[in-house]
Amino acid sequence: MRNAGVDPVAHNRAAWDTYVQEGNEWSTPVSAEEVGRARAGDWSIVLVGHEPVDRSWLPADLTGKDVLCLASGGGQQAPILAAAGARVTTFDNSPGQLGQDRLVAERDGLELRTVLGDMSDLSAFGDATFDVVFHPVSNLFVPDVTVVWRECFRVLRPGGTLLAGFLNPDTYLFDHEALDERGELIVVHKLPYSDVTCYSAEERAAKFGADAALEYSHSLTDQIGGQLAAGFAVTGFAEAPHQSNASAAYFSNYFATLAVKPG
Repeated sequence: MRNAGVDPVAHNRAAWDTYVQEGNEWSTPVSAEEVGRARAGDWSIVLVGHEPVDRSWLPADLTGKDVLCLASGGGQQAPILAAAGARVTTFDNSPGQLGQDRLVAERDGLELRTVLGDMSDLSAFGDATFDVVFHPVSNLFVPDVTVVWRECFRVLRPGGTLLAGFLNPDTYLFDHEALDERGELIVVHKLPYSDVTCYSAEERAAKFGADAALEYSHSLTDQIGGQLAAGFAVTGFAEAPHQSNASAAYFSNYFATLAVKPG
């Protein structure tokens, strides 16, 4: 196994701090106008791709609801939910991403708590702390997603909901350069895929850049079956194409689930 000693938490923390500095699209804060509309009840947030999440997946009235935005920093979803009336905590591995949430909160007078940490370890929170966990596409950055689902189940109150977005694992089958540069779908990888096991550090630097975040594919057994094994009842499912990847013309790159912790 190549690079088995790599620490994905430390590596990806540094990577996402760099992405923030570079102006990554998932690190661009919402505008004051969007926050103002959210305060008036006119709002939407993204769970997968660029498509707004189905509003019926969230409580009709967010006022006073305790919401955990899990691995969801960047100044986008959490400020909108806070403006809509929720008591929001953002938990993210990147100080830079958390800083974007604080920037919006300070700019627009929002109450919003930020906590630094790895999505696989929610020990900062007690059992049954939240009504909603909002978890957009981010578990590709952890080696084991099943522990994430167990932690989500633990911190949710009975009857609470988990909204999760994740990558279709088939996205990782294809040669990165052929797809990005020529729009060609050439199968080169077996699943499960991992940047760490498929490439040496030198190969990763050449293909993606030395500071790129480490990514891991997860089977649908671990993504959906993992939620079921943690105790959730999956009550909603959606698909979406990638916003820019050429493979979007052929299959859905993103999946989203709505899951409920039984009361």
